[in-house]
Amino acid sequence: MNDKQPIIILAGPTAVGKSALGVSLAKAVNGAVLSADSMQVYKYMDIGSAKINREEMQGIPHYLVDLLEPAEEFHVVRFVSLAKEALSEIYANGQIPIVVGGTGFYIQALLYDIDFSEQECDAAYRRSLEKIAREQGAQALHQMLLEADPKAAEEIHVNNVKRTIRALEFYHLSGNRISAHNEKERQKKSAYNFAYFVLTDDRGKLYERINSRVDLMIQSGLVEEVERLKEMGCRRDMVAMQGLGYKEILDYLDGRVPLPEAIDTIKKETRHFAKRQLTWFRRERDVIWLDKQDFAYKQEQILSHMLAILREKDIVE
Repeated sequence: MNDKQPIIILAGPTAVGKSALGVSLAKAVNGAVLSADSMQVYKYMDIGSAKINREEMQGIPHYLVDLLEPAEEFHVVRFVSLAKEALSEIYANGQIPIVVGGTGFYIQALLYDIDFSEQECDAAYRRSLEKIAREQGAQALHQMLLEADPKAAEEIHVNNVKRTIRALEFYHLSGNRISAHNEKERQKKSAYNFAYFVLTDDRGKLYERINSRVDLMIQSGLVEEVERLKEMGCRRDMVAMQGLGYKEILDYLDGRVPLPEAIDTIKKETRHFAKRQLTWFRRERDVIWLDKQDFAYKQEQILSHMLAILREKDIVE
């Protein structure tokens, strides 16, 4: 018997169907779901985050969903801290944790216990970078990163100012590229007995699902959800409001773009996001790919395959 604690990862791009499969898996192995999603953690942000609802949970405990106020910051250090608390509770209840989500960075930090909390900070340098982003735009900042660390620039989206700044700051303080640092951290051994599944699908089908999901979000009241958040005092500069779907609808509500353009932007940016997620997971070690096409899109076949692997790895009996 493996003396490490068991943990199951179920990752994959947005809109691929992770939430439903996670619930089915939890029912089969006496598991509890721990969300590794940077948006579902926020209260009142249900439609834009495609948050799983009570009915869809089917009685399975879900951790790190509907936990924080939109004004609170959520980042990798906070995620790992909250996730470890949740893991203790799940193990104490005699259940197996199933980490479900698309934020590969968070999953990696939890699985390999990577510590991001002690990185130094040069406040003056950070302020100068923030000023560049404000006055010259995110593209100018990203160009600086492209020159300092091309691999990191390839991995970090041009609009992700926070991560661009962190990468530039790391280079400024240490003289080392954050991409090389992350690569080294990836070689760490995990303290868990784990299986790391990545659910995927034909790219065309995935993009169709993304487009349909965005249309459904609009029909379900995404514009009204963002209006309510604005009334609650949520501002554009909050971490929560940087989420896909929220910043674009804010642009519409602030009169910057017409609604059809905002919707098209959400679809396009979500497709790009899914592509970046897949790129991330392809670089991870020990990943078990689950291509829905290989199982004729039958969830019970995917589940049966997962259970066979989990028994083989001594994660379930």
